[in-house]
Amino acid sequence: MTTRRKFLASAGLGTAATALGAPAIVRAQAPIKWRMQTYAGAALGAEVTKPAVDYINAAANGEMEIELFYADQIVPTGELFQALQRGTIDAVHSDDDSMASPTPLQRFGGYFPLATKHILDVPVLFNQYGLADIWREEYEKVGVTWLSAAGQDPCNFNTTKEITSLEDLDGLKLYTFPTAGRFLSQFGVVPVSIPYEDAEVAVQTGELDGMAWSGITEDYTVGWADVTDYFLTNNISGAWIGSHFVNPQRWADLPEHLKQLVMAGIEAGHTYRDQWYWGGEARLRAQGDKLKLRTIPQKEWKTVEDAALTFWDEIAEEGEVHAKVVKIFRDYNEVIGNAGPPYTFE
Repeated sequence: MTTRRKFLASAGLGTAATALGAPAIVRAQAPIKWRMQTYAGAALGAEVTKPAVDYINAAANGEMEIELFYADQIVPTGELFQALQRGTIDAVHSDDDSMASPTPLQRFGGYFPLATKHILDVPVLFNQYGLADIWREEYEKVGVTWLSAAGQDPCNFNTTKEITSLEDLDGLKLYTFPTAGRFLSQFGVVPVSIPYEDAEVAVQTGELDGMAWSGITEDYTVGWADVTDYFLTNNISGAWIGSHFVNPQRWADLPEHLKQLVMAGIEAGHTYRDQWYWGGEARLRAQGDKLKLRTIPQKEWKTVEDAALTFWDEIAEEGEVHAKVVKIFRDYNEVIGNAGPPYTFE
């Protein structure tokens, strides 16, 4: 039986032990929790966004946890920016175009016509040619923290109708990005805006003739190759431009070591996507059995390339930031044009 004397002695011993430096019991802090939404549906999001989130969650040692939501699960993709600004969502992975960015950069996220040739063009443009500084500054003005951008797949056409000439584009109803749709409309394309997850059914019901949204890797991954028949090897952009964004208060509240961890996870996700897309585009063109490959002859396709340069001029006239970004695209394309293959196609 424990006597009062023994209890006091034990208590005194415990106090002395603590005073002598014995470790005290420390209550674990609850993890910092973020809600993140990606522009991508579940099948695609598992490849383009989830790897970064998994990296962060695994490496955070219980200090941080990101809950990932896919396209339209919390808010429609077109409302992602406002939700991030309000703090409804803590972080976002999307292109500027899809999330209806209120900045001039909306024109350039997603697929800016013919501005890139390959997936690695995007990090080079951001890290070596100054786009990162522009993106960071413009989002700071509107109360959102921009973290990082990277490339993904090219923007090809997968359709139910065969395309072998520019004339075949006339009247095609395609699910595509806003800026890409604006550009393609001059060739008779009818851009259709619907929720991402509805696109497959819209093709089956005839509401759409296909998509100008991705490369062939996504077509197979998300099921679009099951409802379309043809893949046009000509693309209107060599790489998607998308970014990671975060609510500024949530970012400011994050300890420095967790900020570094988040950035490391994002970079790991970029690296994963670079390989997943680059390998997937080649393998599925060469070995895929669902989509028949078609090509518009280069001599005829040059009409589209020339139209893109005119489109760039129109965009550059919309404002100072637009002009600055277009100049960077021009400067870079001049460099890779002079460098020749493999940076260009001819």
